[in-house]
Order: sequence, then C-alpha cells, then structure tokens
Amino acid sequence: MALFTRRHALGLGIGALSAAGLRAAPAAADNGTEMHGMSVFGDLKYPADFQQFDYINPKAPKGGAFSVIPWVRGYNQSYYTFNSLNAYVLKGEGAQGMDMTFATLMSRANDEPDAMYGYAAKSVQISPDKLTYRFTMRPEARFHDGTKLTAQDAAFSLNTLKEKGHPLIQVQLRDFVKAEAPDDATVVVTFAAGRARDVPLYVAGLPIFSKAYYATRSFEESTLDTPLGSGPYKVGRFEVNRYVEFDRVKDWWGADLPVNRGSYNFDTVRYEFYRDRDVAFEGFTSKSYLFREEFTARVWATRYDFPAVKDGRVKRETLPDDTPSGAQGWFINTRRDKFKDPRVREALIYAFDFEWTNKTIMYDAYARTVSPFQNSDMVAEGPPPPEELALLEPFRGQVPDEVFGLPFVPPMSDGSGQDRALLRKAVQLLNEAGCVIKDGKRVLPNGEPLTIEFLNDEPSLQPHHGPYIKNLGTLGIEATFRLVDAVQRRARVEDFDFDMTMERFNFSATPGDSMRPFFSSQAAKTKGSYNLAGISNPAIDALIEKIIGANNRQELTIACRAFDRVFRAGRYWVPQWYRNTHPVAYWDQFGHTEKLAKYTQGVGAPENWWYDAAKAAKLEQAKK
Repeated sequence: MALFTRRHALGLGIGALSAAGLRAAPAAADNGTEMHGMSVFGDLKYPADFQQFDYINPKAPKGGAFSVIPWVRGYNQSYYTFNSLNAYVLKGEGAQGMDMTFATLMSRANDEPDAMYGYAAKSVQISPDKLTYRFTMRPEARFHDGTKLTAQDAAFSLNTLKEKGHPLIQVQLRDFVKAEAPDDATVVVTFAAGRARDVPLYVAGLPIFSKAYYATRSFEESTLDTPLGSGPYKVGRFEVNRYVEFDRVKDWWGADLPVNRGSYNFDTVRYEFYRDRDVAFEGFTSKSYLFREEFTARVWATRYDFPAVKDGRVKRETLPDDTPSGAQGWFINTRRDKFKDPRVREALIYAFDFEWTNKTIMYDAYARTVSPFQNSDMVAEGPPPPEELALLEPFRGQVPDEVFGLPFVPPMSDGSGQDRALLRKAVQLLNEAGCVIKDGKRVLPNGEPLTIEFLNDEPSLQPHHGPYIKNLGTLGIEATFRLVDAVQRRARVEDFDFDMTMERFNFSATPGDSMRPFFSSQAAKTKGSYNLAGISNPAIDALIEKIIGANNRQELTIACRAFDRVFRAGRYWVPQWYRNTHPVAYWDQFGHTEKLAKYTQGVGAPENWWYDAAKAAKLEQAKK
C-alpha cells in the first residue's frame, strides 16, 4: 500500500485506468501466461530474472537507526499523535510505519509509472476477460511467529478489508468482488465487470493479515496489541502519543527477493510525535531525531544555521521531485448553503494574495498551484483541442462556458497584500451572488452574515492565514482561524464539519479509480472521504469514468485535461502553492543513491537509505 506523501498531503498510490483491464505484459495477458509482474498498460521494465531495482544499492549495509517525525500518512493516521496499532480502520489514530510490518502480494517499482512485481505472491495469471487474477504464493513466506503465510491469509485479508476496513479502502475496493483460496498456494481474486483498471494494483498492494491471529480478535477495533505481521519490521517499543519504534526482522524471509534487495536496511526505525512544529524543529537541532524533510520555507531559509549545520554534522540537500505535485489549497465545503454559489467561491479566490504571501512569508520558495495534476502533463492549458472537446461536448449547458475556452487560472496580484483591483472583482462577484453589505457586514441573500471559520491544527500556519483573513474582512466577511488539536480536526473533517480547511493531496502518474474518493458524488456523501469540498457534479463523475476507461496513456492524458477544466471551473478550492523539490536535512550518518527514482513518493527514506558506520563514527568524534 502506498501511504500518503508529505505533510498536508493526501494521495492514493497507484491510480489507473480502464474497464478494458490491466495487463500483465503485451503478449502474455490474453493467453493467461503466468507473469512475474503487471502494469496498467502492459509494459514492464524488469524481466522475470531481474535481481534488484536499478535505483537501490544492493550492497547497502544493514544496521543503525533512523528516526523521523511523521511526514506521510494514510487512512486513520495523524502527524501528531497515535493511540492504536491498527492503521487500516476508521477508529483510533493509527501509528505511523505500520505498513512496514506487513507483506503485500506485489510491490511497486518506483522507476516505472505503475508497475508491480512479485512479493508474497511470486506471480500472477490474468484471465482473458481481465476479471479473474490468480496469484501464486511464495512457499517461503512466513509470519513473524514462524507460521506459514498462505493464500488463506491473503484471501481473508482482502475480504476483511472490503467489509470492515477504513471507508477509503472500501471505496477503492468497490469493484473487487471476492478473494478465494482453493489451496494454500493460490489466491483467486474476482473483479466486477466494467471494473476500474487500477483496482487489481490496489488489491496487490494491500497488507496481508494472519487469519489465525484474527480468529480470536476483532479487526475493527482500535487496539495497542501488536498485530502479527510478515513484513521487514515488527513493532518494538512505543509510548502512546510520543513515539513508536520498529525493529528489523533479522531473519526475514523476504530480504533477498528482487523487490526488497537493498531496502529496509536500518535495524530500528523510530517515529517521534510532536504537537507543535516549532518544538519539533528544536528536537531535530538537539538530535532527538535524525531526519527531517522541511515543509516551511521560512524555517529552511532562516533557521538552519545552528552549530551542527555550520560544522557539517547536519547535512542539507535539495532533492528533485519529478512526481505530480498535486493540489494544495483551502477547500471550500460546498455542502454548506453559504458556499453553494460559485461566485461566492470565486470571490474567495480573488481575496487571497499569493504573490505577497510567497514573497513575505515563504521566501519566494513556491510557485502557484492551479490544478490537481500540478507538475505533470495532465494539466489543461489553452483552449481545448478537438480530442478534449469530444469529451466535453456532452456537458455543454451543464457546465460553465469557460470549460470550452481557457481553463481558469487564479489571478496574479500586484504583491501588495491588498490588490485593490482583485478586491474590487471580489466585491463585484459577491454582489452578483446577492451577498451585499448591511450594517457594515457582508450578508447572504437570506440576510444571515457571511462568516468563515478556517479549521486547522498547526499554529505555524497562522501567518499564512492572517493576511487572507484581513482581506476577507475588507470585503465585509468575518473570518476566523480556529486552531484545534489533530484528533479534533480529523474528527471534524471526517464529519464534514468545517467551512474551509487547508489540505494537500496528490495522484500518481497514472490516476484512475483513486480519484473517486476525492471527487465523486458518492464520496461527497461518504463519511471520512477525501472529497472535502463536497463535489457532486455529474460531469465530473462522467469524466472520472473516462479517465478510468482510458486504453492508453494518450487517452488518459486527454481525459485528465478535460476533467481538469471542469474541476477548475467549479471553484471548489482556493489554490495555494507547490514546489518540485524535497528540502531535507539529516544528521550525517546516512547514505542514499545519487539519484531518486522518478516516481518515488517522498525521498525513498527510510526504505532505500542506509546507515553509514564511518560517517556515524565521525559524528561521535566531532561530539567529543
């Protein structure tokens, strides 16, 4: 399973396409030949006898420790706390790193857009209609207690996740019908006719649980009991809300598989939890944890001047990010009547001065986000060409006319912080929507005041909200910044109990069924979904199906661009910013390959980094 990337990032791993089906390899899928891997459009970089992925160091030494504050999350996980070791259900706050304790049927190759290769399953056989997948399990696969991992466990896991897993898992498994194990070596997975093409990939990346372990336990409960896993790590020491450690399984059965060779090198991986970002930074300077990706431009520009940086004990690097950067912004909850009118939502966009915020608060470190497919070739530009128009024409009259012209781009300000021209445009839009000034306050057509509460759980983001709130006040809108703890924010967001909230999500290079939890009408009504804006739009639903139904990458790109035009025309969010690099700092005792794989989410740490004993010795010497 691919966990979400970076702070305020929501994204689902492998997106993909088509009811026509996912193919194992060009000449093999139709005749059901047993294959060592599978991908969306049938292409595989690595042959059946490959020994390791090209982007890892197969000779990476084992040992040492890696520690970090959470910067990725998925399902019920939080950046700031945890109270459960069950990270795949709705209840509780799941611990970071639990995905490292479980094996999956197949594993991603991060130098290909979506290819997967054998892990707990050594191969897959796909039926001619692409609705039945037969996975052959590796006989050597074992759980941490030494018991055999079988097809029975894999089938149990998939069926259980469909029935009792986190709502987002259930949405993704909509087209998964069932998993059966006719014997201990074979898992037969059945999909619904017309299924989304990425569902088999998603299924192949889900964790495998022990059927025997859960025979006497409830899967749905929040718990601090250590689950029985089969992955490279098992849960070690932990203290609720403070830290959790994972210990490398020294005799792990999967260590020499091609998909794992050179990975999972640290003896211990530790996640430290801080409630405050500034306190977390101070923890890094005092070596309370060893690795940090920096998400605050001000901190990166001004605070990395402490002694350990100056004398070289802490190393700073800016690593490239070639993956789609996705969407970050303030999402507007259109379930609330005051935000139903798109002119009101557009006025909120005009009130935000990105240029001033970037220059004054973020040291010009960012570019403006315009699209949910930012930093990719799926972003719509210029008037729609004929192939995009063919997808959009059925919705003429149902979507704004701008969909058939230039895509919406947030306005560029003069950088003053209060661009009068943009604020006048916002006033015009509000007046046209019937939101007029009465007794000095902006009121809705029904006479109620137009107020906005920005829900957040990070005090460090107050400077980004302050100038925006001030501009909204100039328009007569009473806006406030509501700071709550992480648990309360998650509960309110899952219940859609907010006006506007800041979030970031991203998709893979091959988006598909994973778009449903973010944009579909079904997700808009599903508690805990990522459709924060409450988008319920038949045109968007239909274009999601076009994306899922694309038969090749060219069709995919065209469908994504058409979708992008309709989404941007809806004014569902106030777009913020992005960057195509990863600024990281770490105490200089680690090694990593020179270049990241193109489709690596994050920086490949800790999975593909390693402990460098010689560097660590120099650090100790420097301390003396």
